[in-house]
Amino acid sequence: MSSLALEINLLEFIYGERTVLRLPQLALHEGNSCAVLGPSGCGKTTLLHLIAGLLRPTQGAVTVCGQNIAALTPAACDRFRGHHLGIVFQRLHLMPALTVLDNLLLAQHLARIPQNPQAACALLATLGVEGLAHSQPAMLSQGQAQRVAIARALVHRPRLLLADEPTSSLDEVNAQRALELLSTQAAAIGAALLVVTHDQRIRGQLGREVTLAAP
Repeated sequence: MSSLALEINLLEFIYGERTVLRLPQLALHEGNSCAVLGPSGCGKTTLLHLIAGLLRPTQGAVTVCGQNIAALTPAACDRFRGHHLGIVFQRLHLMPALTVLDNLLLAQHLARIPQNPQAACALLATLGVEGLAHSQPAMLSQGQAQRVAIARALVHRPRLLLADEPTSSLDEVNAQRALELLSTQAAAIGAALLVVTHDQRIRGQLGREVTLAAP
């Protein structure tokens, strides 16, 4: 059996006096996929921040690739996240001053792996945007920018790929394409894929589903 990319046990996050998220258990192996569904305000983005180590749980544990994220210092967590995780944000956050290719090379640098323009261009070609390597992000259509963001999240071959509402602003055709790209590319490198969304079109598209209720 493949290794566990993500394990969550008795997870709870409280902000002030309000319980923002409560998730008793979740396990996701490398090569598998999961959709976390739920309405706005149920803690989906908070869950991603906890997995990425951007927040620390009030109770419980988040283990990524065998590492308890909360046990790391902030600097060690940054290094760990850069090496093991790929993240596709709802707002894509491509660096506007860099070309498409340089955005991917920066991701390799932050992951502390050798910068490899050939591998980055090959990944862009796989996603159908190889002709945009030297373009600025401002020149891209929304669909092109999303493909570049997916490439950036995958270029260092992470073990866990996280996607925050990747289809919510897309029409039916482009939403399906985006999800297929995420699934196909994660499977190609053997990464686990976790998608958090309120988009009901995702239902039945990934290997398993977890629904969060408002705490």
